[in-house]
This record gives sequence, C-alpha cells and structure tokens, in this order.
Amino acid sequence: MIEKEEICMARERKVSTESKIISAAWNLFYKYGYDKTTVDEIIEMSGIAKSTFYHYFKNKDELLSTLSTLFDDKYCSLADELDESMNSFDKLLYLNKEVFNMIDESVNRELMASLYSSQLVTKGQRHLLDQNRIYYKLLMKIISEGQSKGEIINDFSSQELVNIYAMCERAFIYEWCINKERTSIKEYSTRILPLFLYKFRTEAIESL
Repeated sequence: MIEKEEICMARERKVSTESKIISAAWNLFYKYGYDKTTVDEIIEMSGIAKSTFYHYFKNKDELLSTLSTLFDDKYCSLADELDESMNSFDKLLYLNKEVFNMIDESVNRELMASLYSSQLVTKGQRHLLDQNRIYYKLLMKIISEGQSKGEIINDFSSQELVNIYAMCERAFIYEWCINKERTSIKEYSTRILPLFLYKFRTEAIESL
C-alpha cells in the first residue's frame, strides 16, 4: 500500500525552484498567451536570477512539456487535503473537480492541445503516461484502498483500473481541447464522470 507521505516525498525534496518557474510560466501563458510571454517575464514572476532559469530550461519552448509537472504539484497539495472518511469514489471526484477547475482557470486550451500532440513523440520523465508521476501513485492509493474496502470491483487489477480511469480523464481533456463549445471542462466532467465511475462500484456500496 502506498502511503500518502510517500506519494509526494520526492517532489517535496525539490520544492522546487523548477516548480516556481513552471507555475509562473503557465500563469503567464494563460494570461497573455504563449507567444506574447517572454523569458524575462517568467524570470521576474518566479523571483529568480536569469542564470537560474537557464540552469533548468534551455529556452521557453521547453516549458511546453512541463504541464504534467504543474498537475503533479497540484495533486501533491490535494493529497494532503483528502478527507480519509470519504469513500474512494468521492475522493476521485474531488481530485477531478479540483484539477479540472485549475485547468479552467489557468491553462490555455491551445497549449493543452499542443501538449497532447507532443505526447505522441515525447518520452521519459515528462510523458503523461509515466507511471512514476504523483498522479498515478495517488490514483493507485485510492483505487487499491477502495478495492480492499469492498467499494470498488475486483474484476480488474488495481493497475488496470488506474489506467482505465486515467484514460477517461484524458478523454475529457481531449474533448475539451477540440470542442470549443465546451467552455468549462470542470462542469462537463462533473456531470459525466459519476456515470463512468458507476461501473467501478461493487453491489455493496451501491446499496448504501
């Protein structure tokens, strides 16, 4: 079983000048657009020296592949906020709502679409499918605990259910990227995700 403290341990050791740069960059990309944001503006908002920026990133373009890091920083903070009295489904819905709300409020749709396109060729640490990400570790904790408590079906392994759930969330993001009529990804997923999660439920929790 993965303990909550273990999920974010490696990330917290960094706290991370890199995270400050990434957060500042995506804030500016959302506010002004990628093309109109300069490295100097990112440096100023991060509160770092120019040499420090170039220690982590060769140029602004490299920041386009860091959105998974931004998400994992958010998941790390949410892990500390989870109410352990909630069942596994409420935990998953809470994480989804909070992260998708962050997307609504701070992630540029066109850049998100570019990120998803880049994942077709990107490999290694920043790949969205990297199972070492905090995202996957947190999902594994919630889903495996849900199975051990009899809340989630055991027809599939914990790993299979993690992958299925993550695939569902990627589908929401893909739909939001290509369908400009969907102004809020959080509102869309809040309506649809419970229908998807219903298939994960055991008969025992359905009767509660």
